[in-house]
Amino acid sequence: MLSCEAVTLAVPGRILCRNLSVRFGPAEVWAVLGRNGTGKTTLIHALAGLSSPGQGKVSLGGRMVAALGARERAREIGVVLQLEEGTYWGTVEEYVLLGRFAHVSPWSGYSADDTACARAALEAVGASAFSKQPFGTLSGGERQRVRIAQVLAQSPRIFLLDEPLQHLDLAHQAHVLKLLAGRARERRETAVMVMHEPLWIGRGCSHALLLAGDGTAEAGPAAEILTRERLEHVYGCRLNEVRQGEGRSFVPDI
Repeated sequence: MLSCEAVTLAVPGRILCRNLSVRFGPAEVWAVLGRNGTGKTTLIHALAGLSSPGQGKVSLGGRMVAALGARERAREIGVVLQLEEGTYWGTVEEYVLLGRFAHVSPWSGYSADDTACARAALEAVGASAFSKQPFGTLSGGERQRVRIAQVLAQSPRIFLLDEPLQHLDLAHQAHVLKLLAGRARERRETAVMVMHEPLWIGRGCSHALLLAGDGTAEAGPAAEILTRERLEHVYGCRLNEVRQGEGRSFVPDI
């Protein structure tokens, strides 16, 4: 289980969140919500062991995440960051195959099973048709789906996804959210997703973490945490709640 205990998130000159304690359990799908600059990306980096919190600790199964070796951490935690630095000039399939690096023997290289895993991940996000295309030629939405395919091929127990729905059209937003939520439930994985789209935050997620921007946070089951009043406080705008079956959506009142 991934957890943070008494964590303080900070950037130079500003405290974003104080004394945050949350446990992210198996088969849970978390939406991390808040306005720009409230610490969502900072939290993802701390959970992934890419940076250290100002105070407190982040642990996985009782071990400090930052103390894990890079390959061991990659076998447990998969990360899709909001921004990707650099350019990759290989093919789409080769890019997704990089997700298998933590599982590959340094002596034998990628196996047929690794290639099959990469191709299955591309199929899962509907990107098989351009698997031989250079990654750098893809549109923003195609590239985002391939980035998600890479982390699926990685096969971690925990997915940390910073705005996984960015650049995606409505159909692909729905598909990716359903895919990630379904995997978490069926395989007892954990998904922690920074999200902005009010259409989806009340659907598909079992839990929510709200970062208010004033140093406070609330976390718990989505059915309890996702109320119109709380979200209006977090986002600083009026919202309308829309119910469809057992799901809920929140739409800005403009």
